[in-house]
This record gives sequence, C-alpha cells and structure tokens, in this order.
Amino acid sequence: MRSFAILLRKEQMALFSSPIAYAVMTVFLFIMGYSFTLTLFISHQPSMVHVFFQMFVLFMLTAPLITMRLLAEERKLRTMEVLLTSPVSEVAIVLAKYVASMSLIVIMLLLSGCYAAALAWFGDPDFGPIYSGYLGLLLFGSALVGTGLLASALTANQVIAALSSLTVFLLLWIIDNFGWLLPSPADTLVVNLSLAVHFRPFAVGSIYLSDIGFFVSATLLTLLLTVRALARR
Repeated sequence: MRSFAILLRKEQMALFSSPIAYAVMTVFLFIMGYSFTLTLFISHQPSMVHVFFQMFVLFMLTAPLITMRLLAEERKLRTMEVLLTSPVSEVAIVLAKYVASMSLIVIMLLLSGCYAAALAWFGDPDFGPIYSGYLGLLLFGSALVGTGLLASALTANQVIAALSSLTVFLLLWIIDNFGWLLPSPADTLVVNLSLAVHFRPFAVGSIYLSDIGFFVSATLLTLLLTVRALARR
C-alpha cells in the first residue's frame, strides 16, 4: 500500500506539473462556461441537460490528451523497464496512473459545479437530473481513461496513442447510427456498444443498472487488458 501511495503521488505530480492538465481544464471550462451562459440566456430553462451532452463530447476530445503520455512516455524514455523491475506490481502501476488521471476528471467536474450553483442561485432547478448527469459523466470519464490508458500501453508514440483512443471514442459514439441498419440480433448488440446510448439516460435524469454496468465493465476490461499488455513486456 505504501509503494502504491508513493507511485500515485509521483503520477499526480507528473500530471499536474504538466501544462497539458491546465490547458485541458482551461479550454474545458471556457467552452462550457460560454455554452452554459449563452444557452441559459436563450432558453431561460433551469436545466443542465445541454451542458451534460456538451461535456460528453468534450470529454471524448480531451481524454486522449490526458492519457496519451501515461505509458507511452515511459516506453519512449526507456523508464518502463525500471518501473517494471521495481517492487510494485503491474496492477499497482496501472491503478496509480488510472487514479491520477481520474483525479483530473473529478477536478474538472467539481469546477463545473459552479453551473449548477448558478442555476440554484437564480432559479429552482430539479437536482435529480443534475446528480444523475454528473454520475454519468464520472462513469463515462472512467471508461475513457481506461481506454486511453490501454492505447498508451500499446505504443511508444504519444500522438498515435491519442489518435487511437480518439478514433475508438468517436466510433463508439456514432456506432448506434449504423447499428439500426443491421439485421437482428446484430443490431441490438452493436447499438448497445454505443457510448451515447448508455450516457443519454443519465443526462435526462434516469439511472439504469445496465448503463452503470456498461461503463464499469468497460473500465475494468480496459484496465485488465492494460495490465496484461504490461505483463507481456
């Protein structure tokens, strides 16, 4: 446990000492702040549904920037061998990098809480959909981080890692648009792989165990595959 705590602290220091983390947070908050203000003045509705869907898209675009260096940089700098021969397991290495990246996701969500606070200050919003929306974003971000971490484990090039994970995210975003064209039961299987299909209920205030299970399973599967990828090296 002590070695994991040391490794986690190292990863968090590396992440938050990088300008990428602050650039991602700045761009995220600027775009969401502009969108929230503009939409609020246009619609005059005390709702964050549109904000959650826009965060959904922004998370897909920014998650690769957060995760691309996690393991690819270790391989490029040839520090992977040193890390793997240290008295920590592959599981601890992967979890430390995952938790460090998720801490940035959590900070971004906490900072965006000012939008909900603004709605509460100026109106009387229904906080049920707001709570479910943030839960959905947290689970969604977890799956993205896991997938990005796996992509980073498979290559030493950070750009390739970022493009690979971004490609997967975009494909799983729009896959439901093409899944309906397939014959049964392939259509149901393909549609259920869509990130948007499983996130949409959270954004509108509905929580289903199947959607929670999808994101949790995606996170656990990608982390397991990342551990296996490290163990084979």
